[in-house]
Amino acid sequence: MPNHLAQAQSLYLRKHANNPIDWWYWCDEALEAARRDNKPIFLSIGYSSCHWCTVMEGEAFSDPIIADYLNTYFLPIKVDREERPDLDSIYMQALQMMTGQGGWPLNIFLTPDELIPFYGGTYFPVEPKYGRAGFLQVLQSLRKFYDQDKEKLGEITEEILGGLQKMALLNPDRTLDLAVLRKGLAYSTSIISGKNPGPSFPMIPYADAALRNTRLSLETSENTAEIAVQRGLDLALGGIFDHVAGGFHRYTVDPTWTVPHFEKMLYDNGQIMEYLANLWSLGTQSPSFARSIDRTVQWLQREMAAPAGYFYAAQDADSFLTPEDAEPEEGAFYVWRFDDLQAHLSASELQELTTQFTVTPGGNFEGANVLQRSHAEALSPTVETALEKLFVLRYGAIPSQVETFPPAPDNQTAKTHPWPGRIPAVTDTKMIVAWNSLMISGLARAAAVWGNGGYLELAAQCAQFIWMQQRQNSRLYRLNYSGQVSVPAQSEDYAFLIKALLDLHQATLAIAPDQADSWLTAAIDVQTEFDLYLWSEESGGYFNTAKDASQDLLLRERSYLDNATPSANGIAIANLVRLSLLTEHLTYRDQAEKALMAFSSILQRSPQSCPSLFAALDWFHHGTLIRTTPDGITQLAQDYLPTTVLQLTDELPTGTVALLCQGLACQEPARSWDHLWEQIRAIYSVDSIPGDP
Repeated sequence: MPNHLAQAQSLYLRKHANNPIDWWYWCDEALEAARRDNKPIFLSIGYSSCHWCTVMEGEAFSDPIIADYLNTYFLPIKVDREERPDLDSIYMQALQMMTGQGGWPLNIFLTPDELIPFYGGTYFPVEPKYGRAGFLQVLQSLRKFYDQDKEKLGEITEEILGGLQKMALLNPDRTLDLAVLRKGLAYSTSIISGKNPGPSFPMIPYADAALRNTRLSLETSENTAEIAVQRGLDLALGGIFDHVAGGFHRYTVDPTWTVPHFEKMLYDNGQIMEYLANLWSLGTQSPSFARSIDRTVQWLQREMAAPAGYFYAAQDADSFLTPEDAEPEEGAFYVWRFDDLQAHLSASELQELTTQFTVTPGGNFEGANVLQRSHAEALSPTVETALEKLFVLRYGAIPSQVETFPPAPDNQTAKTHPWPGRIPAVTDTKMIVAWNSLMISGLARAAAVWGNGGYLELAAQCAQFIWMQQRQNSRLYRLNYSGQVSVPAQSEDYAFLIKALLDLHQATLAIAPDQADSWLTAAIDVQTEFDLYLWSEESGGYFNTAKDASQDLLLRERSYLDNATPSANGIAIANLVRLSLLTEHLTYRDQAEKALMAFSSILQRSPQSCPSLFAALDWFHHGTLIRTTPDGITQLAQDYLPTTVLQLTDELPTGTVALLCQGLACQEPARSWDHLWEQIRAIYSVDSIPGDP
C-alpha cells in the first residue's frame, strides 16, 4: 500500500512511495505527529540520481522488519534535497559536525519538539558490512538511547545546536584588501592543481578562481594559466564527457578522469560550458573545447529541453540493458564492449578509434569501454564517422534525425517504451530555477564568445519561461512540475537567476543589441524582490530562505560554502557590483561592501572553502565598465574580461573607441584598441596591490 509520498511531485520521493516504510514528506502535519506521539524523527534526504540513495531504497527501506520497527518507534520523513536545499544545508552541516564527513543519502535523527539532530550517517546496510552496523541495530540502539538517557541526549543536542548557531553567526574582521584576494585565488589554484588520489570532480568555482588568477601578473610557484587550462582539458577529453552524444557526467571515480559516475546534472553542464567558453576567450582555443560545447548543446536540445522552453534537472546513472531486467545497471547506456565495436565499425574506424581514444579488448569499466580522448586536436573524419555509428546504436538513428529524444520519466516507462536503440536512463523532468539559470549563463557566455545566435536563443527561451511562469503574485518560485510551480525561491534561485539575466544582457548586446535592455530591467526587478525577502538588514548578506518561508527551520543560514554549485552569496555580491556599474546606483555597491564585510572573517579564516566569495571580492576591487560602439562590444565580448561589464554608447569623443570606468573614476577615452588594452592591463598591475614587498 502506498505511503504519503504516492502523490508527491518529486521523482525522488515517488521512488519511495511503495516502500513498506510509512514515509511522510516534510510538512507541518508530519512534524506535529512526531511531537504528539513523542517519536524521534528519522529524516532521510537524497536526490533522484544519487546511486547510494537508490541502493538504500532497494535494501533497508524495502525491508519489512526494518520498516515495521521504524514505523512503530520513529516518524520517518523523506526530503528531496533539490526541492529543499535549505533543510539539506542545515542537517548536512550537523552531520559533518557529528561524524567529520557528509554525503547522500543524508540520514539523520531529530528530536521531535525542537528538530535538533542527535545522530546521523549516510548509507546504512541491512546487515552489518563495510564496517557499518546494520540499520535495524542502529534503530534499536537509538530508540533505547532516546528513551533512557535524556541527560546525555540533552548534552548532545545542546552541543549540536550551539555549533550550528555559532556557524550561522558571522564575525566580521573588516579586512577586504587585495592581499586577501590574492591569497584566496591562490588557494583555489592550489586545490585544483593537486593530484588527488580519489575521485575527480569538475569543481568549477575553484577552476574559475584559478582562471581569474591568471590576470594578476604575479610570480607564483605554479603556472596558473596552465593549471586552469588543464582542468578544461581534463573535462573536454576525459571520460567525464560523453563523446558520442554530448553532456558531462557528474564526476569520475578515479584520479585520471576516466570512468565517470554516469549521472548528468544540469548544473554541472551549465557551469562547465561557461568555463570552457572563458578558456577559449582567454586564448586557449582547443578544438576539443568547441566540440564539447557544441555536442553538449545538441544533447541539451535533444534530451533536456522541455517543449515549454526550460531544461530538465538530471539524468540517472543507471539504465536497463533489457526490459526484462529487474534492476538497472550503472553506465549501461554509455559504455561499449569491444566485440560490439568490432561488429559495427569498419576495421579502419576501429583502428582510428583505438588510436584516438582509450579502447581495449579488456575495457576500463567492468569489461566495457568508457571513451576517453588521447589528444585535444580536432578528431579525424574517420573517428567522427565511428562516433556517429555508436550514436545510432544508442539512439536508433543518426544525430540529424534525432532532434528530440523523449525522456523516460520513471523506470516503468524506461522498460516499456519501444526505444529504437538502447534503453535510456531515467530523466528527472522537474524544472529548478537555480540550475536552469546556470545553464542560461553557460549558453549566454558561449553565444558571446562564438557569436552564436542559436545558443543565445536557447538561453533566452529558458529565461523567458522563468520570467513568465515562475513568478506568481510577484514572487519567484523555485520549482516547476509540468506546469505547476512549487516551493518559494531560495537564495541560489535568486542569485543565479540575476546572474543569468545579466549574462543574457551582455551576450545580447553583442549579438542583438536592440533586445538587450529588457534583460537588465528584469535583473533589477528580481534583485528588488531578493533584497526584500532574503537580505539581512542587520549585518549584510542573504539568508538561504525568505523571511516568510522559514518557520519550519531550525535556524536561518547565510550560506557561503561552494560545493558542486557556487555559493549563493558569492554570486549575489558579484551581481550587486555588476548592477552598480550598469545602473550607476551606488546603493548596490554599498550593499556589496556590507555583504563582503559580513563574510570577511570567512575569507580570512577559510579561503579554501569559498572561491565564489573571492570572485565577488575580485569584482569589488576590479569591477570595470567599458562604454563603446556595437562593433566594440562584439569584439570585447569575445575576450576574457571577468570583472567587466559592457555598455553601448554613441557619445564617445571623436577619434576614440571606448571609455573605461573603474571603481568611482573614469579614465581618458581610449584612442585605440591598444590604448584600451593598456588601460585594462593597468587595473591588474602588481603595483596597484598594497602591502606587496
